[in-house]
Amino acid sequence: MRKQQLLWVGLLSMSLFIGCKSGPYQKTSDGVIVTLKSDSAHTTKNVRLQVINDDIIRVSATPDGKFSDKKSLVTVFDKGQTTGWDAIEENGNIVLKTATTIASVSLTTGEVTFSDTEGNVLLAENKGGGKHFSDIEVEGKKAYTLQQVFESPADEAFYGLGQHQADEFNYKGKNEVLFQYNTKVSVPFVLSNKNYGILWDNYSLTKFGDSRDYLDLDQFKLYDKTGKEGGLTATYMVNADPNNVFVERTEKQIDYENLETVKKFPQDFPFYNSRITWDGEIEANETGKYHFILYYAGYTTIYMDGQVIVPERWRTAWNPNSYKFTVDMKAGEKRKIKLDWKPDGGISYIGLKALSPRPAEEQNKLSLWSEMGDEIDYYFIRGNNADEVIKGYRTVTGKSQIMPKWAMGFWQSRERYKTSDELLGALKEYRDRKIPIDNIVLDWSYWPQDAWGSHDFDAARFPDPKAMIDSVHAMDTRIMISVWPKFYYTTDNYKAFDEKGWMFNRAVKDSIRDWIGTGYIAGFYDAYSEGARKMFWNQMNDKLYSKGIDAWWMDASEPDILSNASIQYRKDLMTPTALGPSTEYFNAYALVNAEAIYDGQRSVNPNDRVFLLTRSGFAGLQRYSTATWSGDIGTRWEDMKAQISAGLNFAMSGIPYWTMDIGGFCVEKRYEQAKEGSEDLKEWRELNARWFQFGAFCPLFRSHGQYPYREIYNIAPEGHPAYNSMVYYTKLRYRMMPYIYSLAGMTWFNDYTIMRAMVMDFGGDAITHNISDQYMFGPSLMVCPVYTYKSTSRDVYFPANTNWYNYETGEYITGGKTMKVSAPYERIPLFVKEGAILPMGTDIQSTKEVQADLTVKVYTGKDGEFTLYEDEGVNYNYEKDAYSTIKFSYDEASKVLTIDDIKGEYNGMPKDRTFNIEWIVKGKKNTASEVKYNGKKVTVKISE
Repeated sequence: MRKQQLLWVGLLSMSLFIGCKSGPYQKTSDGVIVTLKSDSAHTTKNVRLQVINDDIIRVSATPDGKFSDKKSLVTVFDKGQTTGWDAIEENGNIVLKTATTIASVSLTTGEVTFSDTEGNVLLAENKGGGKHFSDIEVEGKKAYTLQQVFESPADEAFYGLGQHQADEFNYKGKNEVLFQYNTKVSVPFVLSNKNYGILWDNYSLTKFGDSRDYLDLDQFKLYDKTGKEGGLTATYMVNADPNNVFVERTEKQIDYENLETVKKFPQDFPFYNSRITWDGEIEANETGKYHFILYYAGYTTIYMDGQVIVPERWRTAWNPNSYKFTVDMKAGEKRKIKLDWKPDGGISYIGLKALSPRPAEEQNKLSLWSEMGDEIDYYFIRGNNADEVIKGYRTVTGKSQIMPKWAMGFWQSRERYKTSDELLGALKEYRDRKIPIDNIVLDWSYWPQDAWGSHDFDAARFPDPKAMIDSVHAMDTRIMISVWPKFYYTTDNYKAFDEKGWMFNRAVKDSIRDWIGTGYIAGFYDAYSEGARKMFWNQMNDKLYSKGIDAWWMDASEPDILSNASIQYRKDLMTPTALGPSTEYFNAYALVNAEAIYDGQRSVNPNDRVFLLTRSGFAGLQRYSTATWSGDIGTRWEDMKAQISAGLNFAMSGIPYWTMDIGGFCVEKRYEQAKEGSEDLKEWRELNARWFQFGAFCPLFRSHGQYPYREIYNIAPEGHPAYNSMVYYTKLRYRMMPYIYSLAGMTWFNDYTIMRAMVMDFGGDAITHNISDQYMFGPSLMVCPVYTYKSTSRDVYFPANTNWYNYETGEYITGGKTMKVSAPYERIPLFVKEGAILPMGTDIQSTKEVQADLTVKVYTGKDGEFTLYEDEGVNYNYEKDAYSTIKFSYDEASKVLTIDDIKGEYNGMPKDRTFNIEWIVKGKKNTASEVKYNGKKVTVKISE
């Protein structure tokens, strides 16, 4: 401690001797630049530290003599911090210190180390600097392929990186390739359990972990099923019949992952109902842990040494998924391997590749690699907890808007309502059945078949769109509509973009046809162009917003110009962008596309809350009032489970609003064809009931998918346990609206995260670092989804130093242990933290109804507090301080609940209301107290 005090004194005094330039470093208005001796064009020459605030330091590094002045797409802060910090040269380092953070740069290697003011190292770049540069030139633009490696202690855990589908949670020691794809959203932000984050400001293809490419199986010695060296035995069976073999051949690779590589399949092989196996032995050249990645569509199982190593997984033929696993292997040792694959329909996709072993100490480091950029550019963000780190992320990339209140309610969607009557009929059925609903969604293809991108409605199916929209509004519901950045080249909208040079036209030039009818040719607009963004909104406004559409479903925003194209062809299809080569801007399309709608709508109607749902995303998305959903996922139990870890990591990527297709989007044929009374129909209903229970406790609550129809009453009849459960949780969601909407308010005012991994609130308990299947919904509720068929119980970990109540039964549970808890068909295990205060409203059918009188549940045993947030729900008056808060505080010693004076006001605010206080006490029957509240402070003692 004494040493650090002397250092700070030195900083203050020696700063007088730092001029604009002093030897190998230069002090700037917001930081320092260190110039290194460099004898190579690929070694670091300049390292710059910029103070954004006391907790956030920007680091830039380049082999060039100057830094890029290019404006970031991700960041929004105005300027760095010019006061409150200082820098000195000490022991061969430049040491920059703020009130909370010390950043040190080596004058010889450029290595940067971050510490707290006590000298405890928070993060250190790899010994020697960990920076790597190599030249890349694309379309005449010269830049660098970049890598930054950091040291990482053994007990560190990493989260974030967006939303991926391999059911991975803690990324320590794992690898993830960051690119955008249907079901995959990449965000270059890493959150550490050590209470810091790294925002990597780069838009190109990026790799977390191992920077090498996965290699094909021919990196191994391969033997066929007879033991002959040279490859695995690939057996192609017609109708899955081993006695009807189309061809049997030796294959050195299983690489059929895109539209180009599938051409290597045997010509004219009939894929429908087929089965292909790859069988033989595999021999490693090195001893160690191999990281495998399986890319699959259809039904896939992998065996090693006769044991299942990858249990059967399924994805629909046109929309593959990735799954990762590791195998410890010994050099020279043969291992039996079999991949058993049943394609699901026509030509499907399959691939199996691996990364060879690397030293564990290298694999476990924090490493970020990007294909193309002008310089290494990242932000170190520290905090005292995960919420403070995420607050720092939003300081850099923008605050998250408060979503409109109706967006917190239930949404009904399907692929797709084909007519006005279908849409209105579904909505009316909800109203007639008294099932709450706030939003109905009109998915793609409402336009004439040959006019994608026209934003016109097909007059035969939607004869009066304005009347349809008005009818939706008359039933106290909002309507969201699907809008793609895709335009058939015959439409007027396409021609308007093309005339300005604002289209990605490679798909048109290559005559790529989509899957509609006989196929139509289309291009995507260049959202990187400011002019194109304005035109995109103007076209939407003219045809859709002006008719009363409330919200936007921005589909295919990866952009998905051609599904299942190779990465290289995907780049070819979207280049050049208005800003430069697509290689450099590959991952940020969804961000600038969201900007188009957000800025556009607020320019036309600045007080109408914008709401966007997009299939892709990137760092900074939250500032455009945009949520992301997890894409066209499968309808399998393993897919449901994967959504939990996917949603948690997305939330820890700094973007608080996330949702998924409840029940999954792509449906197994057995469910499509299920008959009443069949086991398949029983499983379908249970799957949807369990998924619905989980979905009710996500930031956004949304049902969507392919046939069978997804309305509650179409999944199961009234009175069926699945129907009962889904209706129960829809109503419970609305009763919890005062709590949920308060959480939405906290995302703006407190930079809060609604869906919270256990490590966020209980990080001091090491067990929580790897819990990926239960989570906190706000500060009070622990949600524990059931994701296996016919399960009526599951294990739940109750974190230490906190006690819990079962929401349904009131059972009191002490923390610090794992318990098997009851999970009957109709209920999800749900627990409330001791000390929680849970405000709940009356039954309502939509958020248009005011919940003035509340039931306030007080879970006694510890002190607790909760602040109720309320505003007008649909506009931006909260930005002008038009909102109210009421703080509830419970004191366990005195057994008194204090309801503070109301703060603030807004139009329509309830003046006089009744609070029914429900006391939940360990081992006792619940009691209640009634409080009349007129906005003035009141106290109430527990009712005995």
